Amino acid sequence: MESLETRIDYKFANSLLLAEALTHPSLAYESRKPSHDNQRLEFLGDAVIQLILTDELYRLFPKFSEGHLTKLRSRLVSGEALRRYAAKIELGSYLRLGKGEEANGGRNRPSNLADAFEALAGAIYLDGGFEAARAFLLNNFREFIEEIKAEPDENNPKGELQEYLQSISPTSPRYIIVSQEGPDHQKRFLAEVMWEDLTLGRGSGSSKKEAETAAASEALEKRIWQIWGGIKSG
Repeated sequence: MESLETRIDYKFANSLLLAEALTHPSLAYESRKPSHDNQRLEFLGDAVIQLILTDELYRLFPKFSEGHLTKLRSRLVSGEALRRYAAKIELGSYLRLGKGEEANGGRNRPSNLADAFEALAGAIYLDGGFEAARAFLLNNFREFIEEIKAEPDENNPKGELQEYLQSISPTSPRYIIVSQEGPDHQKRFLAEVMWEDLTLGRGSGSSKKEAETAAASEALEKRIWQIWGGIKSG
């Protein structure tokens, strides 16, 4: 297996910090032995991530208000966003879990992944300092920051829909362009947003992104996932 240090392009001087960042509380609980888990590092990492991303957004959007910047930051540091960052580096495969947590799918549990990512950021900060943590985070957040730059408006139907659905299931929505018509200079795209084999919404636009945003907006209006939730619990 490729080492985590290779994946994140950072070599720890103190490998114990990395081990601590990857240790879920369930391991210490089951062993009944005093052991460091990643909760303290998670606490530290949360603050490190907030500071570094706040600084980056402040520099990128000099004309945005405090409220607007806060909303953009929340898109980057939400539980679902942190899970995505963790999944990108396959962090779940490196977690140290108790047997019970392992058996119950702990490696893929969104909260475990988000917590471990924060702990990893905290560990890098302690090991290498602020600049090392900043390089790690901006490298891993790059594509997500680009999404923010492409769609910096406060109204973010795709992000809002993602948040709602992730609170129900780890499955992410999928956007499909079902048709396009018109000449190149006047294209119209029709998109659908799918989730758990359900079509949640449809929308059209002059670009794929615009069509996907419209589909997400319709999905938020219809809230078909609420019906799905009732079926699953029934």
